[in-house]
Amino acid sequence: MTNPALRVFLGLAVVAAILFSAPLWLGRSDLRLLGEVMSYLALAVLWNLLAGYAGLLSVGQQAFVGLGGYILFMAVIWLGLPPLAAIPLAFLGAGLVAMLFAPLLFRLEGPYFAVGTWVAAETVALVFAAIPSLGGGAGVSLPVAAVRSIAETRAGAEIVIYSLLVALGIGTLAAAYALIRSKPGLALMALRDNPLAAGAVGIDLWKVRFRTYVAVAAMTGAVGAVIFLQKLRISPATAFSVNDWTAIVIFMVVIGGIGRLEGAIIGTLAYFVLRELLSDYGTFYLIVLGLAGIALMLVSRSGLWGMVERRFGWSLLPTRRNHPGGQGGDRPGHAAFSGRR
Repeated sequence: MTNPALRVFLGLAVVAAILFSAPLWLGRSDLRLLGEVMSYLALAVLWNLLAGYAGLLSVGQQAFVGLGGYILFMAVIWLGLPPLAAIPLAFLGAGLVAMLFAPLLFRLEGPYFAVGTWVAAETVALVFAAIPSLGGGAGVSLPVAAVRSIAETRAGAEIVIYSLLVALGIGTLAAAYALIRSKPGLALMALRDNPLAAGAVGIDLWKVRFRTYVAVAAMTGAVGAVIFLQKLRISPATAFSVNDWTAIVIFMVVIGGIGRLEGAIIGTLAYFVLRELLSDYGTFYLIVLGLAGIALMLVSRSGLWGMVERRFGWSLLPTRRNHPGGQGGDRPGHAAFSGRR
């Protein structure tokens, strides 16, 4: 088997099969933790596409996590839809809102864009906090009948939701890999490596960023819907938490390696390992996380995976293509344009 993409997809299929079988050999608490890992993996991959490739440093992705959750709850409570049928609505709704936000936010650049995304997220949170039928600021719980429509028992419903999170986590990673290896993915890699050169060869930077922003928002909304389906309750404070859905995700991607799909994987695993090891020390673990992030950036600004890649030349998810003469291949430093990487 010589096709790198085929090896990657077969590897992801094996990992997915193992994860889907986890209910047979893990307890309910472990399944919830593993489901949380999968949800954050999806969010990290999506934010990495947005910031690491498209150059859109958003600190307002909690807007789409919360939107996805609230759209699911509205569809169930107001329209009487089954929770699983409401997930596609969360995908479409988050994407539509992103299409409305993008023309306004794209007028801003750099730190102004980052602040703009945060303000947009806070605005959306205030809107939902003002809806009495959704509990206002106190939030609302999913009806018991809706939960029972997922499965006969609570344990069965948890297995279904866990399976959805695994599908989203592995599926998002596979889709991102397929995107990067596609023709539109070449534009994203060029944009990541050297935006000026990408524009000079005719790539429409606005269009590439717009499509990436909307697609990432839509997928983030779907992930948010399943996250709050698992929680069974939603409120503006939890749905639009910048710490839970953006700051932690940024930490994962930065320590793992921004602009690398492997970075999202390594960063997610590193965060959960640190969190579980330090969970008994209260807020002290946040200090350790901050110090670990600072120390890593001083040693390697390309994150943990950047260190591994430089030292061993490994590539778990090879995305580079061979040059006509057979040179370059998957070696570090041979991307669509030779820029920062």
